[in-house]
Amino acid sequence: MVLSFRHGVFESISLVIALPERLQARLSTPAGGQRYWEVDALRGVAILMMVLYHCLYDLAEFGGHDIRVRSGFWDGFADATAFLFIFLAGVSLSISYARMRGCQPSPVSSGFPKFARRGARIFAYGLLVSVATWVVDPEHYVRFGVLHLIGASIILAYPLLGRAVPAAVLGLVLVAAGVALEVVRYPLGYPWLLWVGFRPDHLPVFDYRPLLPWFGVVLLGVALGQWLYPQARRVVELPDLSRFAPITFLGLLGRRSLAIYLVHQPLLLGVLALLGAIEL
Repeated sequence: MVLSFRHGVFESISLVIALPERLQARLSTPAGGQRYWEVDALRGVAILMMVLYHCLYDLAEFGGHDIRVRSGFWDGFADATAFLFIFLAGVSLSISYARMRGCQPSPVSSGFPKFARRGARIFAYGLLVSVATWVVDPEHYVRFGVLHLIGASIILAYPLLGRAVPAAVLGLVLVAAGVALEVVRYPLGYPWLLWVGFRPDHLPVFDYRPLLPWFGVVLLGVALGQWLYPQARRVVELPDLSRFAPITFLGLLGRRSLAIYLVHQPLLLGVLALLGAIEL
């Protein structure tokens, strides 16, 4: 129960300090252009998946309900939720790059400082999460979570932006390597390669999204973004469903994903506690 409570604390700390609103705009909205309703709607789906999983997680960990959230279907459901968020970050990164280039020939390195600053800033927020959770529990702190991954990926992916085929090929290779590493454990006492994907079997980690396979997921999103939105314009004709009520609702969630991300877990814990479904 103590460990479960600490994990709940980690969740709350991460939600409070993880992503400022300016960062949300950078991650979800391609700079200088319109939003695409389909991207917002998919992000809204990911939001609903996240809220559902955390609701079940809280019921299992704090309410003693028999819900296997760390194995089987629900563990895969959590990975699918992370996949959707991270994949869409890659798509948005590709669109942002296309808009920055403005379809004009220029040296490939001309925009790198902008992306490097963005990635470093996001990675710095990840370090804040690490420090905050280390203060709570030095043994179980967040070592390499979603923010570390996205920050590093923005910098590492830059040479492949605008190059869909190499990004897709390398993305598939990295995903395959990450899957293979699920059965490998780093033999030394301290996990120096934890950020890559080598994790000692005895080491408990929270919000763990290493480069293998998750950087590969970012690259797959980059490739799809290049194919579907070359020159930052949609190439596949889609009917405008943005006014269809369910899509409008999902789009609203997608556009407000930061605010929901920040407050949903504390609100869930409070509501479930008031209903008597859990005990903190």
